Amino acid sequence: MEKMNSNNNNNNSIGLPPSGSLARTKSDQLVEKVAAAFKSPPAAQNDIVAASSGEAGSGSLLRKSSRRMVTAASPGRSGGIAASKNTHIRKSRSAQMKFELDEVSSGAALSRASSASLGLSFSFTGFTVPPDEIADSKPFSDDDNPEDLEAGVRKPQFQSEPTLPIYLKFTDVTYKVVIKGMRANEEKDILNGITGAVNPGEVLALMGPSGSGKTTLLNLLGGRVIQPTVGGSITYNDQPYSKFLKSRIGFVTQDDVLFPHLTVKETLTYTALLRLPKSLTREEKEKRAIDVIYELGLERCQDTMIGGSFVRGVSGGERKRVCIGNEIIINPSLLFLDEPTSGLDSTTALRIVQMLHDIAEAGKTVITTIHQPSSRLFHKFDKLILLGKGSLLYFGKASEAMVYFSSIGCSPLIAMNPAEFLLDLANGNINDVSLPSELEDKVQMENSDADTRNGKPSPAVVHEYLVEAYETRVADKEKKNLMFPLPLDEEIKSKVSNPKRGWGASWWEQYCILFWRGIKERRHDYFSWLRITQVLSTAIILGLLWWQSDGHSLRGRQDQAGLLFFIAVFWGFFPVFTAIFAFPQERAMLNKERAADMYRLSAYFLARTTSDLPLDLLLPILFLLVVYFMAGLRLSAGPFFLSMLTVFLCIVAAQGLGLAIGATLMDIKKATTLASVTVMTFMLAGGFFVNKVPVFISWIRYLSFNYHTYKLLLKVHYGHITLAVNGLQIDCGSTEVFALVAMVFGYRFLAYLSLRMMKLQSGA
Repeated sequence: MEKMNSNNNNNNSIGLPPSGSLARTKSDQLVEKVAAAFKSPPAAQNDIVAASSGEAGSGSLLRKSSRRMVTAASPGRSGGIAASKNTHIRKSRSAQMKFELDEVSSGAALSRASSASLGLSFSFTGFTVPPDEIADSKPFSDDDNPEDLEAGVRKPQFQSEPTLPIYLKFTDVTYKVVIKGMRANEEKDILNGITGAVNPGEVLALMGPSGSGKTTLLNLLGGRVIQPTVGGSITYNDQPYSKFLKSRIGFVTQDDVLFPHLTVKETLTYTALLRLPKSLTREEKEKRAIDVIYELGLERCQDTMIGGSFVRGVSGGERKRVCIGNEIIINPSLLFLDEPTSGLDSTTALRIVQMLHDIAEAGKTVITTIHQPSSRLFHKFDKLILLGKGSLLYFGKASEAMVYFSSIGCSPLIAMNPAEFLLDLANGNINDVSLPSELEDKVQMENSDADTRNGKPSPAVVHEYLVEAYETRVADKEKKNLMFPLPLDEEIKSKVSNPKRGWGASWWEQYCILFWRGIKERRHDYFSWLRITQVLSTAIILGLLWWQSDGHSLRGRQDQAGLLFFIAVFWGFFPVFTAIFAFPQERAMLNKERAADMYRLSAYFLARTTSDLPLDLLLPILFLLVVYFMAGLRLSAGPFFLSMLTVFLCIVAAQGLGLAIGATLMDIKKATTLASVTVMTFMLAGGFFVNKVPVFISWIRYLSFNYHTYKLLLKVHYGHITLAVNGLQIDCGSTEVFALVAMVFGYRFLAYLSLRMMKLQSGA
């Protein structure tokens, strides 16, 4: 109190009103400005936003008035939807506008003193506030403390550009999966009639024990599962799901799907270049990525590799923040997160949830699953859905959950974390929980082993009671509230229902970005000492075994033919077993990025296949430089470069076969097995081991790239001397070149079709 009084006295001494009075005055002015902005044309709205630009340091005051407007405008919080249309718009826009404090001329000197600390603040979506625009502003709040005392970290000061507000409603959502049996198929219910809603500015937590359907519900709400077995209604601003929403939804998966060899800065920069709209320049997109790095507190590790199982990198909390940054960089209207705190310590988990709270206060709608939060985390959620065996046990304000369960006779007998109490109930565990009278009567009347355990009801009975209690007391009321249409402008509704996809870059830009990303990610594998040693040691052994061999004599040609055949086999075998891992290893990343419409599949496929070529062709050059001159092959520039081109053609054809096998099976074990059998068959039919092949199986050799490569190498080295080597006829070589070129494109086209037909989790 003394500190507060002293602050007020200081304010009065310099001619300023008390901070609480100023907050109320500015909040009222902000409401009027927002209402005028929605009635004015776009140009006028830009003028209002520019005129109301303020400092980032008044984050506490901004959040307080934003929450006050959210409480007044949200249907879920006010309990009614009889307000005017603009009332609901104000809440989502309130956190996006800034306070104009320039008229407080008497406080100019004090405001200038505070501008130094504000010059380093970053907007939530990536735009900085120039220091000259905030030079005469000062945050006014008695409790404006930049330190998060609970998390023990400095809270970022967020701003935001206007975000399209999206109100999410879902009624009687059901989901079934078909389990194929030996004799008949069986349907299993995963979700049973889930109903709820979440508005901009709110954080909805989905809680429940393992296997209760949390992740399934999150995928349904995020549009990641679109199947005929889905029932019920899911609307976004009273409109069904459309492909346009992919550019307005951020989805953070439970597993951190990131490229391990890219740095934090590179990861976010490539995401910005691919996902941000075309209206922004490349420099603006890169600046947005840098701003997000500072907002999320990643500036210390921005040049550190992400890391993985075999690569040291950033910590688990930093990796999770990078995943969140990948999604919030597009300024999404809806943000979905699947267990973002799993595997993190309590302090890091609190920091993540506090970040989600700040994101929601910036006008976003946040939905997250949470497994077992601490009490501090639990009290930061606005709304809560408690699931048990796919059924809804509670939906409402998180702060009222304990009151509701106490009203139905379930309350803890000892002091415990509310989240632990709710999870115990969802599991049917009623130890240290008071029993409602209905269950006590049932225990006394029915003492069968099926219904009771040691004088207590079984988990199935407890679950049945909780589901019935919610349906009779709360469910009907919530469904009636969701039946009222949202008083939103038709223009906002039409934006959500737009069927067009919004690509962030042109096809060529997508290809170039993915091409360079692929080279940066895989250069570590291609130029590892293990691989270089493997190629060099093989080349040296071959050079020593065929040291300065003679190709002019018949016996010498026969020996050199064995060397040429081994070269054809080695550079057919090596690329196949490298390429089969390409798509299976990147399947999770492909599913994630395609579900978010980051790029076209054709751009990704072409970039993925061509980015490997420069890396694949460097080691063969080193190999041939060693083998060619040590073995004493035809010492002339023409034959040397023709041999090089022949090996290159073989590598590209073999790589296409590996890509086709990997993309078709999408399973590394199956792909490796099939590739082994195929390569062995092609080697045996390559023309070196067997010259006279039975007619009914002779067609196999024409499918073998080893056969065509071997014949071309014989043509290059001995075509001017003889017409046959070891019984194999040497012709002009055009047939072999045509066959290899056909394999290069044919195998890749098959791989592309396999990816196109692959069922992505996004339903795209």
